[in-house]
Amino acid sequence: MSKLVSISITQDDFNLPTPEVLQEQNLAIYDLEQKNFFQLLGFESYEEFKLNISLSGNSLVFEISSSGDKALKTFYLSLTPLKQIIKDYYTICESYFNAVKSLPLDKIESIDMGRKGIHNEGARVIIERLDGRIETDLETSRRIFTLIYALTYER
Repeated sequence: MSKLVSISITQDDFNLPTPEVLQEQNLAIYDLEQKNFFQLLGFESYEEFKLNISLSGNSLVFEISSSGDKALKTFYLSLTPLKQIIKDYYTICESYFNAVKSLPLDKIESIDMGRKGIHNEGARVIIERLDGRIETDLETSRRIFTLIYALTYER
């Protein structure tokens, strides 16, 4: 089964995420490195991949290389289909981070359910956008969405 063995983000040094968002990013990378499914179509002979995600203008850049650092493929994906989902996710994450500080558990759980729903929507859009290029599962895509959120986060 093909998988990612290394995941990195090239972040804009002038727009770094908050500590909460950075913690989510680091957890997503850790979780991805522990378990994921990632198959670069046309490169089925490779079982392990490295992924770097960055931004270029209004596009996400997926740079994929072999575990031995051989550059395999670079994809540019428009951010436009994800912009509203990212905006909604940002809003609900802010509510969640604030709720954790002061609200009762049942309110926090309600906000978290909404957050998970938006997160799943973002993951499904990523799967659709990568169709025909990369095969992945929902859990891997959810974590990639978290990385995209952190990458596009604006203070």
